[in-house]
Amino acid sequence: MKFSPLIIALASLHSGHAFSNSQLSHPASRPSLSKPQHNSRHRNGGILHMSTASTDASSTATQQQSELATIATKLKRVLAQEYTSFFDPMVSSWYKPDVTFVDPLTSLSGVDSYRANVDMLAGRTLMGKLLFDGAGINLHSVTGGEISETNGNVEIADVITRWTLRVTAKVLPWKPEAVFSGISVYKLQPGGKEGITIVGQTDYWDSINIKEGMDPTIPQKQYQKVSKTDAIQDFLGQLQPDGFQAPAAAPEVPYLLLRRGNGYELRQYPGYCGIETPYERRDYGFGSLGAFAKGMNPLAPSIMKVYNDNDEAEFKEKTMTWPLQFAMPGEGKEAPEPPIAAVEKAGGGGQWRSISISEQPQRVVAIRAFEDAAMGPVVRNCDRELRALLKRDGLTPAEGSDEFAVFTQYDAVHSMGKRRSEVWIDLEDGGHPF
Repeated sequence: MKFSPLIIALASLHSGHAFSNSQLSHPASRPSLSKPQHNSRHRNGGILHMSTASTDASSTATQQQSELATIATKLKRVLAQEYTSFFDPMVSSWYKPDVTFVDPLTSLSGVDSYRANVDMLAGRTLMGKLLFDGAGINLHSVTGGEISETNGNVEIADVITRWTLRVTAKVLPWKPEAVFSGISVYKLQPGGKEGITIVGQTDYWDSINIKEGMDPTIPQKQYQKVSKTDAIQDFLGQLQPDGFQAPAAAPEVPYLLLRRGNGYELRQYPGYCGIETPYERRDYGFGSLGAFAKGMNPLAPSIMKVYNDNDEAEFKEKTMTWPLQFAMPGEGKEAPEPPIAAVEKAGGGGQWRSISISEQPQRVVAIRAFEDAAMGPVVRNCDRELRALLKRDGLTPAEGSDEFAVFTQYDAVHSMGKRRSEVWIDLEDGGHPF
């Protein structure tokens, strides 16, 4: 089967002043017989004229910077609208006619070429309707575009967007979903129909373009170009059949995928409330929470926390949590109120005395999947691997998170098929670019 049309279509989207005015100064001069007074007045008048011209130039430059800053803010709003509408329409007046577009797989020149590829990916052309389904892009941020001046030249900083792109390859019988996350770097110049024009756009993927050890606060340095072979392998790897999957135990807590990285994911989870119990054996924990939550429609995944280096003097019990409700968009970052039935039962006497209400605010979590049985050595090894990957890419785990390992299970107990298990590590606020 030829993948080249699919690859090309999918990859082409993604998815203070530096100078100062010195004051001219001259010693006071007296009229002399050899230099009549009117000559002196003429010279002083010239000094005043030069100072005024210099001040005027500074004022003009300041005004120009202010105007460009306003236009740059407008451009960022336009870009946000383009992503939200999946570039329908694409506001071509902001782009130079021969603007260049480059991503890990392809390079294009001209607004019309870019628009044609986006339309195909979005299923707005006949070819796109045959190849793709469900294409969509989430915009996470639009930054940059600051105005500065160096040696009399006005400069506009790059605008950078962060995004996640999903598309289903319906042309394949098993209809795999390909996911790409990354950044777009927009090169800007003064001029054009809108006052600022986009002269070039370069896309990078989180999965292949992040260079180890580079400053994560400067995306233009952290993200570097790689071989197209790496991009092809990354794309084709997502098109492979998954095989027989174990059935899910319950509907999953929704999340926003922020990054599909090399060996891990970053997700933003909404605030949620749930029920929690200590356990010695996982099947006992499942049994206790299952009996308690009957009729409450609990959600996946089951979330287990196991402390490291437990000793008899300071023993900390393993815990299992089942989410019950999550905050809807617009309801804030905190956990919602727990169901009344859960509040009335939790912590009471009898069989429910060990079960408590758990609340978790919105947060960003790093994820690494594993397929082996969720035994202690497997979970802790996966946790170590994830921490190494986060360090490689300049991400900071939450303080104290190294005292325990958190792992999750999504599948029904004793189910058959490929199981889904993950290690989770919360990230520190400010320890990631989202």
